[in-house]
Amino acid sequence: MFLPIFDENPKRHIKYAVVTYTLIAINVLVFLITVALPRDAFETATIEFGMIPIVVRGLVAPPLAWLPAWANLETYAFLHIDWLHLLSNMLFLWIFGDNIEDAMGHVRYIFFYLACAALAALIYLAFNPMGNGPLIGASGAVAGVMGAYIVLFPHARVIVIARIWIPVPLPLPAFWMLGVWVLMQIFYLLIGSTEPVAWWAHLGGVVAGALLATILKRRDVPLWGGSLPR
Repeated sequence: MFLPIFDENPKRHIKYAVVTYTLIAINVLVFLITVALPRDAFETATIEFGMIPIVVRGLVAPPLAWLPAWANLETYAFLHIDWLHLLSNMLFLWIFGDNIEDAMGHVRYIFFYLACAALAALIYLAFNPMGNGPLIGASGAVAGVMGAYIVLFPHARVIVIARIWIPVPLPLPAFWMLGVWVLMQIFYLLIGSTEPVAWWAHLGGVVAGALLATILKRRDVPLWGGSLPR
């Protein structure tokens, strides 16, 4: 419904969001490597490095003997199925990640991002305990960034392309833009969508990000963006 283009939310503590840029670069690099593989090799890589619930639960031996099953709670977040999957995740990370890194600092932001990836995967696993297919993609971790943005910068203005009758740019408060995204995830869960999308990972990431942001933010960064700007 809404495609964000950029946000009007200047950084206050850091000059460059080096962690966010590095995460984007790693995701793109991993994708370029995997997309160059033959189809069979790519599918093997998703099984070896994706998060498979029955493997993480210890019901099936890990595909790679040297890689512990718990490590897949992180490695899955750096794999993407196609360009659209990659670019959509990286667009949201690019727009919202820099302000969360600014609000936490570089080191805590690294921990935050990796924790959101793991917690999103665990929520997905909790609702799909017998899943035998690999979960891949940065969506859960990026959803965590979005959850943090909701509780830290709800009043920041986000410029979006809205698909009404014709695509038009609109300025929206982050709370409304991201809130609609969260409601869409809930809607698709309730209707039992058959799309190959990990809705539970998205919602788990949002909740994890919102909760972790309250703990990891800098002391001078207020929750809910302080008072509503006049």
